[in-house]
Amino acid sequence: MKINTVLGTILTSLVLGFAPAHSAALKGNFEKPTAAPAATVYGSTLPPAGYVAFCGRGEDECKFTGGTNERVALTNANWAEINKVNHYVNTKIRPATDQELYGMADYWTYPVDAGDCEDFVLLKKRYFEQLGYNPDQLLITVVLDENGDGHAVMTIPTDKGDLVLDNRRQDILRWNETGYIFLKRQSQAASNIWVSLQKGPSQTVSSNLFVSTKGN
Repeated sequence: MKINTVLGTILTSLVLGFAPAHSAALKGNFEKPTAAPAATVYGSTLPPAGYVAFCGRGEDECKFTGGTNERVALTNANWAEINKVNHYVNTKIRPATDQELYGMADYWTYPVDAGDCEDFVLLKKRYFEQLGYNPDQLLITVVLDENGDGHAVMTIPTDKGDLVLDNRRQDILRWNETGYIFLKRQSQAASNIWVSLQKGPSQTVSSNLFVSTKGN
């Protein structure tokens, strides 16, 4: 199945209202801003090696056009859309390692039917951009999970706090509700630049970042 076919399917699903029922309206603590909207940024850092190789293949994701420091104004309408895309990709793509799929430890790409954590993020980002979202508000982010393993998620900066879209859960949480340690992410002001979310030397993750026997 080609990516354009998948894209057509998700856009049709969005029009038809495909989404978990609970996503229709902002709930509970998302109705108000948070005292800790985002992790602190401590300057620039190196991007993941897999991302550099991905951009080296000339992918559209890496054709940058400036940046913005604006946050998404979270409304019932875009909250529903964000949930729809997150739920769609999480249920339609099978978690699998790059070793299993491509015979290598780390290979970033848009998944068709299977992929690992950063592939989920790339596909979500592509769908959001097709829906008119600013790519500079769709930030690839590297974290350490509860087991100390490298993992990739999407961060969407909003006026209710930074939201984290994670292929491991359907619920969308604020960054400080995930239990993760945030290491680095794309800069919102210039998404081809990566910024450190760790004060001092970054915590070490394996050079391949997302190697996992669980497919992330």
